[in-house]
Amino acid sequence: MSYDRYVAICNPLRYSTIMTSKHCVVLVVISWLFGFSSILIYIMNTPNLHFCGPNIIDHLFCDIVPLLELACSDTFIIHLVVYAIGIPIVLIPTTIIVVSYTCIILVVLRISSSTGRQKAFSTCSSHLIVVSIFYWTLFSVYIVPTNGIAHSMSKILSLLYTVFTSFINPIIYSLRNEDIRKAVQETIQKNVMQ
Repeated sequence: MSYDRYVAICNPLRYSTIMTSKHCVVLVVISWLFGFSSILIYIMNTPNLHFCGPNIIDHLFCDIVPLLELACSDTFIIHLVVYAIGIPIVLIPTTIIVVSYTCIILVVLRISSSTGRQKAFSTCSSHLIVVSIFYWTLFSVYIVPTNGIAHSMSKILSLLYTVFTSFINPIIYSLRNEDIRKAVQETIQKNVMQ
């Protein structure tokens, strides 16, 4: 999405030739393959673990880190794999997003009219809000050391990046639509007036 916004703002005349259907499919397939291949490594390593204690994961879903906490066997290698794979999974998209938005900001700041700048920034604002919510909660769950965070707080943050981001995504994107924005404003005004 950030690459799409980058092409739309930084190369608007070439947008239709760069962002073809084929190019979009390639980007989606790469993203899916990257995600599935990383999960496949966890799936292949987890059956080798021995579990001898409680069989209840104290988490909202079956995440790899809480699952590893239940294992009686040595999980050092799997933890190492989790972090070795997790770092590029987080850093590569983050780098693409940061570089794309840096280029976008540099181009937008060169736009002479304030309405043009506002329109360009509003094009990116929805995506930036959703990505910010997702990455800040993701970083706080997996990157920040967990010994300082309460276990219940870690669960809530996990809920934020898995459920809340998916829930708020269509709401944020639909509020850019003028008709939906008017309908929301009218509904709020009706409820306030009553």
